[in-house]
Amino acid sequence: MITEIGQHERVKSLVYVAAFAPSEGQSATDMSKDYPTPAGFNFVITDKEGFLTLSLEGMAKHFALDVPAARTRIMAVTQGPVRGKNFDEKVTVAAWRNKPSWYVLCERDHMIQPALQQAMAQKISAHVVSLPASHVPQLSKPTQVANAILAAAAEQSK
Repeated sequence: MITEIGQHERVKSLVYVAAFAPSEGQSATDMSKDYPTPAGFNFVITDKEGFLTLSLEGMAKHFALDVPAARTRIMAVTQGPVRGKNFDEKVTVAAWRNKPSWYVLCERDHMIQPALQQAMAQKISAHVVSLPASHVPQLSKPTQVANAILAAAAEQSK
């Protein structure tokens, strides 16, 4: 998670892209509890070992709703499962406390509530780039995401 790995001395700034930005002792699950369950969660499939994937419908209509259908089909069949307990693990350090941060807020995200994204961005005092995008703006709005990353890099080279 960027929040912890961002502590590395070579990391000069952080760019969160539709991502959780927990504080020390906080998990993604903790952060989400005061917000409505995102619509995309209705399409999460949990296997017997507790790993999560998204159904084709979940991928196409909730995870990557602004990505062409052919690409979302490929994403659905090639996705790797995610360990469900990852979302319950608490962060031990929060790099955003010591590093300048940017947050790409996705207004059409069905996986992390946009209101939660806004609250996290405000909490970490991030420079906010708000996009009319789904959970994967790096695919649907790559230029804008790249510009946010370049802005973070440029700020640190001053």
